[in-house]
Amino acid sequence: MTISVLRTTDGWWVQTRTGATKIATTATSTGELLADRPAVEAAAESEGSVAVEELTLLSPVTAPCRVVAQMTNFESHVRDSGMDPKTMPLTFFRKSSASISGPFDEIVRPAHVSLLDYEIEIGLVIGRDVPVGTRITDANLADYIAGLTITNDVSARDIQLPQTQFYEAKSYPTFTPVGPALVLVDAAELARFGDLRLRLSVSGDERQNALVDGDMLYRPLQALQSLTRFQELAAGDLILTGTPAGTALTAPPKPIEVIGNLLPPAVKWKAFISRQAKNPKYLQHGDVVEASIATDDGALDLGAQRLTVRHG
Repeated sequence: MTISVLRTTDGWWVQTRTGATKIATTATSTGELLADRPAVEAAAESEGSVAVEELTLLSPVTAPCRVVAQMTNFESHVRDSGMDPKTMPLTFFRKSSASISGPFDEIVRPAHVSLLDYEIEIGLVIGRDVPVGTRITDANLADYIAGLTITNDVSARDIQLPQTQFYEAKSYPTFTPVGPALVLVDAAELARFGDLRLRLSVSGDERQNALVDGDMLYRPLQALQSLTRFQELAAGDLILTGTPAGTALTAPPKPIEVIGNLLPPAVKWKAFISRQAKNPKYLQHGDVVEASIATDDGALDLGAQRLTVRHG
């Protein structure tokens, strides 16, 4: 049975059948809370005393922490980007944890950004310290992944692509909405990872809808095995696992791509941004971005985000 952990300015809560129960803990960070598992389990066994709707929820992942993201990790997204899934390696990039925001906050577009994109992703929350060289297998994977959460890898494409600069383009404040819940899972529940369906809509228009099974290229086991060759991890760190097709950005038609590659870089990217500016799928002021992740039978449900876009 999963345990859904919520966070407010007043502390930590467990969502129950009847509401939410406050966790009796002094933890101030996600890592500290995960170390206080008896308090979490005690709260989960009690009746909810407060309606969840009355809580103002924050991200259940606290900063500072490491935020590591897998790049183009869904076959459908790789094809959308004009690449071949068979040649796609397992790669990562980093985001600043200062970009983490709550599940019902605003996404604030910086004034100098024109191409604001969305990417729904499953977040893995690390449950214990993982030194470099740790041997992770199917048998012990659930010892290192404490839970799952909804994330959105918001991206400034006009910064990311011309500069090949992922860190800045994906690290502005509010560019990593997380939550509403940190859903703690055991080995059996984590084994259903492939049954999760990711859905995202913008102002009522569904843009992304995909199952992990048959689309995700590199699963959590492969990701952690690769990361721990060179990167230590700590309890409370966040791993983003990629997004399916349906983002605003897609590859241009092949003839345009070929012509673009013949142009000087400055001319090429000026033409790219001009062409993309006509794409109505990029996020605009007042847009409402709704995202949910769950198995189709509802047995594993990470909840839903609702975010409003504001131009800074």
